[in-house]
Order: sequence, then C-alpha cells, then structure tokens
Amino acid sequence: MNLRIESAAIDSLMVRLFDEIDEANMPWLMAAGEKLRQAFGAQLIDLVPSYTTLLLHYDLHALSEDAAIALIQRSLHNLQPLTADTGTLHAIPVWYHQSVGPELTTIAQRAGLSPEQVIEQHCSRDYPVFTLGFAPGFAYMGLVDQALASARLATPRPRVPKGSVGIAERQTAIYPLTSPGGWNLIGRCPVTLFSAEHGSLLQPGDRVRFVSIDHAEFIRLGGDDTAMEAST
Repeated sequence: MNLRIESAAIDSLMVRLFDEIDEANMPWLMAAGEKLRQAFGAQLIDLVPSYTTLLLHYDLHALSEDAAIALIQRSLHNLQPLTADTGTLHAIPVWYHQSVGPELTTIAQRAGLSPEQVIEQHCSRDYPVFTLGFAPGFAYMGLVDQALASARLATPRPRVPKGSVGIAERQTAIYPLTSPGGWNLIGRCPVTLFSAEHGSLLQPGDRVRFVSIDHAEFIRLGGDDTAMEAST
C-alpha cells in the first residue's frame, strides 16, 4: 500500500492506496473506508470506493482541504486490512445458455474449452465486488480465470437485457437494468439487483458466487428467457 492524497474537486479528495487492480486490495480499501467514516463523521458527505482508490466528499463549510488531508493521514496511519470475508457473500443463480449468452461458445472456443468447462470455471470462485458504476447497481467483479478473459465487443450492443451476465477482460458483471453494453454475454440471472426502493443488492466489498441453474429453475425464479443474437 502506498497512500497518496490528490485533490479531485473543491470539496473532494482522491485517496489512492494502490496502482493496480487486484483482489487483494479490497480488504485494505474496506478498512480505509471504515476508518475514514469514523474519522469524518458528520463532516463526510460521501465516500466512493473503487479498484485502487476512495473518493472522499467532505463538508467544505466544516473543513478546509488541509484539515481534511491531515484527518485522512491521521486516520489511515498504521492501517491494517480487514479480513477478506467481511462483506456479504451472495449466491447468484445463472442460466448459462447460448440463447441468452451468445458469447458462451466463442469464449469456450478461444480458450480451448467446452461451454460446460467455461461454466464450471466461472462458478468455481468467489468474486469480490470492486466498485459500482456505469449504471445503477452495476457491480464490477473479478477476477475471472485468465483463460476466460475476453476483450469487450468491438461494437457495443444497443440493448442488453436485464440480468445478463458478462465478461470483459478479467472482470465479470451482471447488467442490473436493460441498457447498452459491450461485454461478452454468457448467461442470464433472474435476481433483481437494483430497485429505486431498495438500491443496489451488491456493494463494494461483497463477494459473489455464481451458481449454475437449469432452464426450468430459471423460469421458476422469474427469469426472462427471450433469446438474443450473437455479436457481429
């Protein structure tokens, strides 16, 4: 860990702990988040964790930038990581099928695997949630096995159905809402991940374990099995 504090706006500071994306960063980032919330208290407006940083938005009327920087430095002195399993573990069911995951076969062929082996590998580990972004409730997770790593589509789709599970580079994600998108789709999830009433189910520091289900179970859980075309 290498703490650096950078000005991000008149009332915001970027607290940078690392330079590279790594699952091992998360216990440090979560620990830093807890320390900063405790230290700033009511003077904290928002704290947004990401892969290597935390964006800290503070009350400019209560603190100067110099005072905020000093408070960050004091609160993170001798920081120790939280245990890796601090966040909630979510078991997320997925129907992996070519009709709703049109890149499933492409990824398998490129990796020299069968589609069943791709599914097995995708379900074989717990993925930490790095950050939320792009769309409400869109959780960036990783890291998938290097064999499954896949570049984003050259041309994003104008419409990706809600619940679609995808891979981009070594990250994986679930589209919480129907939206445009360029990730490689391998299946679909029937779980509601975001609502205006309850916000996002997944939060930074949580972990996700994907569980393969069959078509009947997917429909029973309320999934939409409308097929989609492969990318061109």
